[in-house]
Amino acid sequence: MDDQITKSTKVTFTLDDEQVTTKAGHTIWQAAAELGTDIPHLCYKDGSGYRADGNCRACMVEINGERVLAASCQRKVSEGMVVSTSSKRAQTARKMVMELLVADQPTRASAPDPKSQLWAYAETQNVTDSRFARTTATPHPDSSHPAIAVNMEACIQCNLCVRACREVQVNDVIGLAGRGANAHIIFDFNDEMGASTCVGCGECVQACPTGALMPKALLDKTQKLAITPDRQIESVCPYCGVGCQLTFHVKDDKIVSVSGRDGPANQSRLCVKGRYGFDYIHNPERLQMPLIRRSDVPKSDGDTFDPATPLTHFREASWEEALDVAAAGFSAIKSADGPSALAGFGSAKGTNEEAYLVQKFVRSCFQTNNVDHCTRLCHASSVAALLE
Repeated sequence: MDDQITKSTKVTFTLDDEQVTTKAGHTIWQAAAELGTDIPHLCYKDGSGYRADGNCRACMVEINGERVLAASCQRKVSEGMVVSTSSKRAQTARKMVMELLVADQPTRASAPDPKSQLWAYAETQNVTDSRFARTTATPHPDSSHPAIAVNMEACIQCNLCVRACREVQVNDVIGLAGRGANAHIIFDFNDEMGASTCVGCGECVQACPTGALMPKALLDKTQKLAITPDRQIESVCPYCGVGCQLTFHVKDDKIVSVSGRDGPANQSRLCVKGRYGFDYIHNPERLQMPLIRRSDVPKSDGDTFDPATPLTHFREASWEEALDVAAAGFSAIKSADGPSALAGFGSAKGTNEEAYLVQKFVRSCFQTNNVDHCTRLCHASSVAALLE
């Protein structure tokens, strides 16, 4: 019985003169990736929720006994199949595909992302320009969105952004309009991206293989790449308690962009806050030391306070001094007015474990149940939707 199960769940075939055993239902591309063979691919994203489309034809391979080449991202392996990923036919076809795609691209030097997946794979095929003439008019760049730069001159209509928006994030903002040579990517009813119903999740940006959709923070005013990160730091989103895993792209010790990482809670997806809400980290007004009120500036009803200049009313203190002042204040209120005069309010920037400690502190130390959390307000609609 075990042998029968193994036979039905495993497939053995030949890949580049090597016998390979992989899971039944895997595509040739997936089996090759398991072996470390990188087959060029542009319209396929190896991520949760993304289906293979097979329209870019960059991943073509040769299968013995078949007249035409096959798209490895779609073709499933079968028992005894003999596949070549680097035959002369496959290499010639890939190079031709790259030349045709590059023909309608801006030059690599003026591309929104010269290090994009498209240009990286073109380089492996020794394609730097094309012998073919441009066949499409140059679209006007769209800078209307606050976080995303759109340059459809770099678009190859791989439809990854459409699938990212419609099928992965289920926002259905990006679509394909027109037919044949007139087909083109649109937002809603051919609106500018900034005027569309885009929620700013950035899934399309992370999926785009050409730089047609880019983080605005990395580009200059002409939509050319101005900032190239010098290192990456894996981390967890600092906002709500879901725990989405992400990667910070850093330049000169400053976060310049964020991409989602394949974690159990988010599977590479991020919301608008997680992907674009990192500016506060480098805000010059962000407090770096605890502040306590100055003794020469007592509270008064007519007092006016400007948060941009806190030292008019406060002074910097050590953590020990600040905690002592806070503890003394809590104790004084509790002694004078009882536990019900105190309350705790949690922050969505804390982890689930920290939220637990906040309520434990309020109930054990303050001896009151006056505890709340900002997420109860801002995510009330989310909770209502989940209950349905």
